[in-house]
Amino acid sequence: MNIEKAKREVREAIWSQLDQAGQALPPGAHGRIPNFVGAELAAERLANHEAWRSASVIKSNPDTAQLAVRLRALADGKLLYMAVPKIADIRPFYLLNPAKLTAAPADIATGSGAADHAPKVSISEMRPVDLVVCGSVAVNRDGVRIGKGAGYSDIEVALLTEAGLVGPSTVLATTVHPLQVVNGPLPESSHDFSVDLIVTPDEVIECRPRQRPTGISWGSLSQQKIEAIPTLATHRRRS
Repeated sequence: MNIEKAKREVREAIWSQLDQAGQALPPGAHGRIPNFVGAELAAERLANHEAWRSASVIKSNPDTAQLAVRLRALADGKLLYMAVPKIADIRPFYLLNPAKLTAAPADIATGSGAADHAPKVSISEMRPVDLVVCGSVAVNRDGVRIGKGAGYSDIEVALLTEAGLVGPSTVLATTVHPLQVVNGPLPESSHDFSVDLIVTPDEVIECRPRQRPTGISWGSLSQQKIEAIPTLATHRRRS
């Protein structure tokens, strides 16, 4: 089975379903983590979950679909980390500290806003993460997740796991539209992580514990990818 080909087919099917149903917000679903109708409701439902209430430190993806999640984290006084685009900096995460914001939350919680207003931090400067929120294109009720195909979420979780900042008690969650929840199996690779919580505008799906990376899966990374991510390249040279 060609896993990458199978994942591409799933992505195309989900993107088409969202667009055809009018449930993807502009500029449309294809080629991205789709921003979906009801994203704010999904963020609200996540914020009512115990995993959120008990979390002090959250790491989120920078996509628009999870903007409401990031805004809620800041409103709730939670320390928020967000990856630098393509993890392409030796300080690979933005730090959004609600006690020290230099701009309005709505202006700082986007990728471009964080670049303008939030400090970057190295992994050694980060605190342990209680809750990881990721974007997804598709996910099933077992927690198997497919992203948009670049692999950055998997690398971010692997880096933080290897640093001891993401561990067995860290909850991995995603917010999605109901059309993105697939019944039945999804293709997955050995370096993929699964999620513990799937939150839609309508429900919370708690998944049984499944696979998590124990660290960086070097065999799944090309030399080009490693060199493009400074933290990875430095780590590889030291190991």
